[in-house]
Amino acid sequence: MRKAEDRFFVAIHDAARCLASTAMIERVIERGVACGAATAAVAVTDSLARDDGGSRVRESVDRRGVWAVQTPQVFRFDWLWEAHQSAAPDATDDASLMLGRHPVELVEGERGNFKITTAEDYALAQKLLAAVNLSGAL
Repeated sequence: MRKAEDRFFVAIHDAARCLASTAMIERVIERGVACGAATAAVAVTDSLARDDGGSRVRESVDRRGVWAVQTPQVFRFDWLWEAHQSAAPDATDDASLMLGRHPVELVEGERGNFKITTAEDYALAQKLLAAVNLSGAL
């Protein structure tokens, strides 16, 4: 927790996002403290499609203004506490708990800040670390 102007701030980060850079984490903390709520995110660049309930494309989805939310996420503690007291059951992360309560600023994240949740993700992380000669870190 960090205190600024008699307010406490909380930074939340997924352990599964272990390749986040210090510079990105610092950017998110800076913006979170400045505006009260911020999250790392990257603009979606892939084409998006919605399925028909099966395996066929029903429609294309406009990607303009669509971001993939990451961590870290930084919030004023009082705002986060309030949001958790009446958390929506469909909230997927702390930033989504803020919707309709307080604006959350999007801070440019990093493509390398991906979640390691599958064997394929783990293999990619190993390759990236090996490329920078840090493979013993995993």
